Amino acid sequence: MKNDADTALIDAWRAAWPAALAVWSKFTRLRDPSLCASRVQASEQGLSGSFAMIRLLDQSVVVDLALVAELGLDDYALEVLAHEIGHHILAPGSAGDQFRLLARMRRALPTLEQHAPMVANLYTDLFINDRLQRQANLRMADIYRKLQQGREAAADGKAKASGGVWTLYMRIYENLWQLEKGELAGDNLDERLDTDAWLGARLIRVYANDWMLAAGRFATLLLPYLVEDTDALGGSLDPSRYLQDTRDAARGCQTYGAQQIEDDEEDGAIHPVHDKRISGLDGEAPQGDASARAAGGQLREPFELGDILKASGVDLSDHEIAIRYYRERALPHLVAFPRRPVPESQEPQMEGLEPWETGDPLEDIDWLQSVMQSPRPVPGVTTVRRVYGREPARAVDAMPVDLDMYVDSSGSMPNPQAHTSFLTLAGAVIALSALRAGAKVQVTLWSGKNEVMQTPGFVRDEDMILGVLTGFFGGGTCFPIHCLRKTYAGKRERPAHILMISDDGITTMFDDDELGNSGWEIAAKALAQGGAGGTMALNLERGWDGAASHTWLQQTYDDLKRARREQGWDIHAVERYEDLLDFARAFSRRHYVKS
Repeated sequence: MKNDADTALIDAWRAAWPAALAVWSKFTRLRDPSLCASRVQASEQGLSGSFAMIRLLDQSVVVDLALVAELGLDDYALEVLAHEIGHHILAPGSAGDQFRLLARMRRALPTLEQHAPMVANLYTDLFINDRLQRQANLRMADIYRKLQQGREAAADGKAKASGGVWTLYMRIYENLWQLEKGELAGDNLDERLDTDAWLGARLIRVYANDWMLAAGRFATLLLPYLVEDTDALGGSLDPSRYLQDTRDAARGCQTYGAQQIEDDEEDGAIHPVHDKRISGLDGEAPQGDASARAAGGQLREPFELGDILKASGVDLSDHEIAIRYYRERALPHLVAFPRRPVPESQEPQMEGLEPWETGDPLEDIDWLQSVMQSPRPVPGVTTVRRVYGREPARAVDAMPVDLDMYVDSSGSMPNPQAHTSFLTLAGAVIALSALRAGAKVQVTLWSGKNEVMQTPGFVRDEDMILGVLTGFFGGGTCFPIHCLRKTYAGKRERPAHILMISDDGITTMFDDDELGNSGWEIAAKALAQGGAGGTMALNLERGWDGAASHTWLQQTYDDLKRARREQGWDIHAVERYEDLLDFARAFSRRHYVKS
């Protein structure tokens, strides 16, 4: 076994790169491939297991030439490199399409979602290889013969039969390329598998120009075989383990656009036999088209987005994914970036010179400039006059109101890292709108006693703010009075508006603090020192301020009425947490849009 690739092999593969690019188009431009001479170099590039991979982040191709030599693929530089280029050109092509593809695959593989990256890889390989074999006359079938021979050699003759997934996959290629039955798939065939292989080949041809639409159909076709082969997949005798060149393709990429659930995603997880375009039988027609796919209105939950991103190779924690999730969801609801008119200066400013001609007012002549052009002025020829205009005046910025936001994270609230929290979303909309207006933001996440997370004062760092908003405690309910007290212990240089997002548990802010100080007095001082008022957005029943005296929440309601009456709190009741989004938009426009 070779541990390192020799220089001649590296040179040969490098020389094949221009021809591989030209297979797709003479205008194809990608950076030169990373041809790794050893497993160590390949690992440093992020490649392990497979003999090649793509990186969508920087449009790169990476090849482990040591493993290529071990598999006996030394002479297939053009085929392998053209295949990897195909992943950049055809499928998936971009990180966004990789996210969309995996979402469809996961939906069609209930309980076996962990195999979605492998199925997606096999699926896109079919489209690329079929085009390269038939249109470019490359030796793609020979590569699979080599892999099959290597598997049988590794099995030492003890296990000649491949698993169902691999056998079906090879039989699909035999149908596509009109090869002899069993030439790639072996003789472990039955009528069911042969029929499914025919459907798979039809699927590749029918949806050759719209491969995304049929992704769920292909995964549904493979599902029963995956169930049978679960224990064998990824093992030492599984040839597909060398074909995972898109497994981590989206590592490091931006995650925008992965939240949307498209219409055809939900309708696409059907068996190909039920698609009359494939089977020719009466059945369900494919749903939607290219224009309809962008019209989906539903959004994923944070945990669903996290599963898709991790399957794509995006290496982020659940908390980091939540930050991206709520930032993207908040963006359509933010206030516009502020604009201001620029008034003209009242003082005329000289802008230049122009010729003075006979008939112009005599007093307009600039004699100094005229004499400098010619010691003997010739009217209308060497005489000039000054041109004046008005310079835009320097606009005076109004001081924006800072935002001091307190968000409830007790057990009655959803975990924003798993499910959509409209408290977090509303907070993100308001906080990011405040930043756009030039304000600073302090966020305090709170739950039970000593369960507090807070930004280091008033900041303008989006990640820091969203990092606090997307945290979660899920404990008891005890407002952090000490945070409010410390924030407004002294006079502030900038005005600050205090915002509470909670439910009836907010009245714990009026209890005595750990030093015995009255919460009522601390709240009053905070409003006075902040100087820009206070708002409460609370999950309360409609008509709370007129509720009957026998209501078990009456004391809470009485405290809220007192807070509004004596201290001037602006209290907004929302019956459903979903209504917080409407509140957030209205609050942001009211406080951070200039009229």
